[in-house]
Amino acid sequence: MAIVLVHGNPEMPAVWAPLIEAWGRDDIITPNLPGFGSPLPPGFDATKEAYLGWLIAELEAIGEPVDLIGHDWGGGLAGRLAMVRPDLLTSWASDAIGLFHPRYEWHDAALIWQTPVEGEALIAAMLDTSLEERTAGFAALGIPEPTAGILAAAADKQMGECILSLYRSATQPAMAEWGKDVEGAKARPGLFLHAPEDPYVGKGRGASEVAAAMGASVGELTGRGHWWMVEDPAQGAEILEAWVSKQSVDG
Repeated sequence: MAIVLVHGNPEMPAVWAPLIEAWGRDDIITPNLPGFGSPLPPGFDATKEAYLGWLIAELEAIGEPVDLIGHDWGGGLAGRLAMVRPDLLTSWASDAIGLFHPRYEWHDAALIWQTPVEGEALIAAMLDTSLEERTAGFAALGIPEPTAGILAAAADKQMGECILSLYRSATQPAMAEWGKDVEGAKARPGLFLHAPEDPYVGKGRGASEVAAAMGASVGELTGRGHWWMVEDPAQGAEILEAWVSKQSVDG
């Protein structure tokens, strides 16, 4: 039974490396979101629907149900997939289900990315820096080295364009519309990975209400923030191993 870890923005699969090392399993798959350090398929428009379709195709290609675990936008995609294609899953886990709350409000950077001209200017400003400056910026967000440097090196014009397209496709009420189907996720066991110090989809953004609506259990990442898998990979691995093992026994 495969375990699939899906990263978010502005990331690539390297964000999972510390967690995978701490977990010590050899059945983990880490697909790369198109445009985030990887090529874009022909005609791919980098909207949330395009990324959802891409993830569905990735899981279909595996050929058997998987334990799907998503972080940030990967968590949003995992939650949405659980609603509409539970047949592809043994279980799902996400740290970003607060996105589906009907009153979810995007964070400040997302609001800028969603605004024409301002979004382009913010991306240009990010790219118009040295690798050292970008690395320091990632570190300031809470991403320790060497992961901060790896992610900073992958930031390029293509990624910037994908960020703008993705976030503009998710301008409210788009996420609220996705959230109308939350009860569909009850078809498979779900886990809300609650990082209480996450300023984006954590405390105070309705995630606990969404978890209840999705029938999800809660895994508490004590004292951790948005990049919990890098901040404390041992804690993350312990919670996820307990979750995946439970599904194996229950299944």
